[in-house]
Amino acid sequence: MGHENVTEFILLGLFSDDKAKVACLVLFSLCYIAILSGNLLILLTIWGSRLSEQPMYFFLSYLSFMDVCFTSTVAPKLITDLLAQQQIISYSSCMAQMFSAHFFGATEIFILVAMAYDRYAAICRPLHYMVIMNSQVCYVLVMASALGAFIHSILQVLIVIGLPFCGPNQIDHYFCDVFPLLKLACTDTSLLVIAIITTTGVLSILTFVALVISYIIILSMLRTRSSEGRRKALSTCGSHITVVFLFFLPLIFTYVPTADSVSNDKIFALFYTMIAPMFNPLIYTLRNTDMKNAMRKVWCQDKLSKGKCSLWRLCLLLDLFYPQSH
Repeated sequence: MGHENVTEFILLGLFSDDKAKVACLVLFSLCYIAILSGNLLILLTIWGSRLSEQPMYFFLSYLSFMDVCFTSTVAPKLITDLLAQQQIISYSSCMAQMFSAHFFGATEIFILVAMAYDRYAAICRPLHYMVIMNSQVCYVLVMASALGAFIHSILQVLIVIGLPFCGPNQIDHYFCDVFPLLKLACTDTSLLVIAIITTTGVLSILTFVALVISYIIILSMLRTRSSEGRRKALSTCGSHITVVFLFFLPLIFTYVPTADSVSNDKIFALFYTMIAPMFNPLIYTLRNTDMKNAMRKVWCQDKLSKGKCSLWRLCLLLDLFYPQSH
């Protein structure tokens, strides 16, 4: 094994300035609370209503679950480290964090691909949609997403675990990731860097391009639809495209150009670990009548309490500001 001397790492985090740390502590704590509450609200609403029977919402519930898990591998450690004098993480915890972040992140990528396939089947093959996207197919796609993510993540860990770490042990990041760790190895890792850029980076680009092309095909098919059907499909696809761009662009900038721009990588990583998971619940509920109706039914069942139900009032506000729902 390659970790004879180094048994722990020091995470340098985002900032060294104490005032910036206090501001970030408050901001990231609020972001994490918003991510947990927003995504769990979507998850429980879908599984507490009949929406879980529809493939789109079935995948959305798993996307929300992945958002919660993905952020939870990074955010709690990031927040507690802002309070600590020295941000120490053990070697085994570092490997576990890297595996978890890659596993949940990659699963999310594959689920976004499954959601694009679902929208393609719904809009381009409407007569065969219920056969193409039956419940068995949906479960197989989720399981395949998890399996593909597991293979990807275990490969990342195997790359790092075989390397010698004899010092220094300071990781210029706020969580354990493969590029910052390769910089600390006491051996030449240039071939490994190229290998990771060509696998993770190219995979990210190809997946992103495939998703964009699929949505272009979907949108081109909408010309034959009625104006009502077109508006409904555009609203749904618009939500999906927004999430894809929010998640993929920072990911591509992190893994594609070079492994040297770590300071930029930390900022890009914030987008896909904190910002995208926080906005996903809003993006998927703002213009979605089905989702808002399900929230009313699940969380405000007692008609007498509707006036007192904060979620009921939230739905009314969403209807007021975003009336063009589907």
